[in-house]
Amino acid sequence: MTDATTTLTASHDEWNDPLMAILRPAIREAIETAIEDELRRHLGATRYARVADRVGYRNGHRDRILGTAAGAITVSVPRARVGDDEWRSQQLPRYGRRLQSVNQALLGIYLSGTNQRKVAAAVRPLLRGVGLSKSTVSRVVSQLRSTREAWESRSLAEERIAYLFLDGFVVPVRRDGHVVRHPLLVAVGVRETGEKVLLALRVAAGETTIAWRTLLEQLSARGLVAPQLCIVDGSAGLRAGLEHVWPGVAVQRCAVHKLRNLLAHAPDSAHADVRKDFHRIIYASSVADAERQYQQFLRRWRMRCAAVARSMEEGGAELLTFLQYPALQWKSLRSTNVIERIHGELRRRIKTQGAWTDEEAVMSLLLGLFIAGLLRLRKIDGWQTIRSHRTVAA
Repeated sequence: MTDATTTLTASHDEWNDPLMAILRPAIREAIETAIEDELRRHLGATRYARVADRVGYRNGHRDRILGTAAGAITVSVPRARVGDDEWRSQQLPRYGRRLQSVNQALLGIYLSGTNQRKVAAAVRPLLRGVGLSKSTVSRVVSQLRSTREAWESRSLAEERIAYLFLDGFVVPVRRDGHVVRHPLLVAVGVRETGEKVLLALRVAAGETTIAWRTLLEQLSARGLVAPQLCIVDGSAGLRAGLEHVWPGVAVQRCAVHKLRNLLAHAPDSAHADVRKDFHRIIYASSVADAERQYQQFLRRWRMRCAAVARSMEEGGAELLTFLQYPALQWKSLRSTNVIERIHGELRRRIKTQGAWTDEEAVMSLLLGLFIAGLLRLRKIDGWQTIRSHRTVAA
């Protein structure tokens, strides 16, 4: 039995664009000319030229099949000797079988939510004659690792981060034949100009004080100064890590996480009332109104369900820190939804993979979504007021 993919692959000749038969010779000539010019500049002499200061000599040609956006093209690559060594082109690496633009396209398709096998099957008709397998796509994807290593060590001294979102979510990782779940700790900063920027990723054994403290200390060591405000979930380990690295920094507890906690302590029949009373606090028009609604919430739920009231008191004043900032920013500062957005995009990728081979692959692929522009974070609301002094609504 054959499916649609098999049928299309088998009949790919019917899909050939007749214009490509005209374009391919021109593309081949352009590639060969570029490599010939590179060799001429390196040797310091044109073919057959007799000059005293040449550094080597030509040594024939070698045909290579090269994958391009126009399909597979056979190009004639010049050979040369430089001293005792064979000359290597910088434009066309020795084992390069595809142009970088093709590799970037493969990576983009993969990052958009397709596994390696399907990527290889989809583009094989275009690149027939060029070895392309699941492992080929995997090798292209692995190039993200070196990019991530450079990203993780870059200096943050020039970054002017006003706000810092910190949260973690669980990802499945395959180890010793078993799938285990580990938290991925994420730090997203907001520049003074409003842009959100991914600052750090770290797979940890748990959301412990040590794990968060390590991430924050690495940010500080790379030059990041304490932000004006940190927006966090309810992790006690994160809160303790913050106090150790940046003591006294302003903290906003995520309203979305707190509402989930409140609903978890309430009977199902009371969920609608808990949500309505909580929204009266979070969507208050002023600090005074929010504090009034907060006290009313505690009085009401101490009588109806004491566990709900205790959970609200645990959040305390840090649930309302966002009200000390310009009102235009309130929507963006009262939750860690930006990291939930990243989590959602990664979940979509996990559906095609099942589980990652290791934590390095998780972080590389997530960073790849940003590099490829497949995951974009918009500026926060009211970013024009970031540089202004904190305002207290009356």
